[in-house]
Amino acid sequence: MGLYCGHLARQRQGDIVPDLPTFSFDGPANGARSRDGAPARPYTDEDVARLRGSVRIEHTLARRGAERLRKLLAREEPVAALGCLTGGQAVQAVKAGLNAIYLSGWQVAADANTAGETYPDQSLYPYDSVPKVVERINNAFQRADQIDAVEGHAGEREWFAPIVADMEAGFGGPLNVFELTKAMIAAGAAGVHLEDQLAAEKKCGHLGGKVLIPTSQAIRNLVAARLAMDVLDVPTVLVARTDADAANLLLSDVDERDKPFLTGERTPEGFFRVRPGIDQAIARGLAYAPYCDLIWCETSHPSLEEAKAFADGIHAQFPGKMLAYNCSPSFNWKRKLDETTIAQFRTKLFAYGYRFQFITLAGWHALNHAMFELAHDYAARGMSAYADFQAREFASESFGYTATRHQREVGTGYFDEVAKIVGGGTSSTTALTGSTEEAQFTPTAVA
Repeated sequence: MGLYCGHLARQRQGDIVPDLPTFSFDGPANGARSRDGAPARPYTDEDVARLRGSVRIEHTLARRGAERLRKLLAREEPVAALGCLTGGQAVQAVKAGLNAIYLSGWQVAADANTAGETYPDQSLYPYDSVPKVVERINNAFQRADQIDAVEGHAGEREWFAPIVADMEAGFGGPLNVFELTKAMIAAGAAGVHLEDQLAAEKKCGHLGGKVLIPTSQAIRNLVAARLAMDVLDVPTVLVARTDADAANLLLSDVDERDKPFLTGERTPEGFFRVRPGIDQAIARGLAYAPYCDLIWCETSHPSLEEAKAFADGIHAQFPGKMLAYNCSPSFNWKRKLDETTIAQFRTKLFAYGYRFQFITLAGWHALNHAMFELAHDYAARGMSAYADFQAREFASESFGYTATRHQREVGTGYFDEVAKIVGGGTSSTTALTGSTEEAQFTPTAVA
């Protein structure tokens, strides 16, 4: 059977009827995917085997992270994550008690891309940028784990929090999605999300000018991502995102499922105008549901009512389908909601089925505001400002914060151990011995 013969799924009177068989491996190498409710795979075991080649490469961090993320999603509490853009931020998030990390393409575009540029969220950065940050975060986790081990605390903390990474609109078509998914897995991502915008016109979900691709094209991208996961034999969590709640442009009217939302108007560029809103978002979510693990509807404001309406629309046909929600910094939370609603927001979302909840740009805002506050105070008060900042760091140690001892935090003690082992158990050039950190920042010195 060909990979794409007509639409991958048809919608008739609100029902999704897959017209291609569900794929699952039966062999021991991929037994984990033979479970009930596995996402639809419009290809065969033989297709995957041919694409794998003869040498099997084990992607330990990606597999371990994906398996852990699936276990976290199965618990009776939401998986809450903050968007991190550096390895150090991710380490602090885990140290503070979070179980997962979100990696936003917006943040990578703004301040962590391989071009070294500051970009808006319009897929202007090199496509390998997000995988590079995934790798950087996992390297930071590995160093934190190694530091624990040399200090006699091996295994006391699970450092390798699963990373859910942004694949934007795929940076092209299905082949680009296939390769980008492989790069994410090679870097150690546990989950990825893919949106249904036109890659060439991609925008942040909270900007205007978003162009949707046809539903069938979005499904092909999801299939390409799943195929890459199967070829690499990793149970990566796939999140399908739709921007249909706000997007009012469509690339093509080729798909019958998109036609109810057409207005009959065209733009000078040739795009079709569509009616945005929750109905269009639900229709897309229903079409994507067979091919993904979670569905994310990007919204323009924080609304429990809209979140429930979307969840009800999906669960009417796919009971128990897991959902994701972006608690975005693009929302003015205290202007939109009262304190009680804000306090209950996460709990109520979970009750509606939103198992993965995240703040996309938390790291960027935390980094910029913290530095601005310190710089503003330092400009006014000089060293008194920094001394007070340092005192707050010391106070945070009672909650588990350790970065006050910055030499230790980046692994100086770990490499002292390497030097000792290489030197047969001794070394006269270890770095922490005789350091200002040893003299002034140890518990005895601070006391």
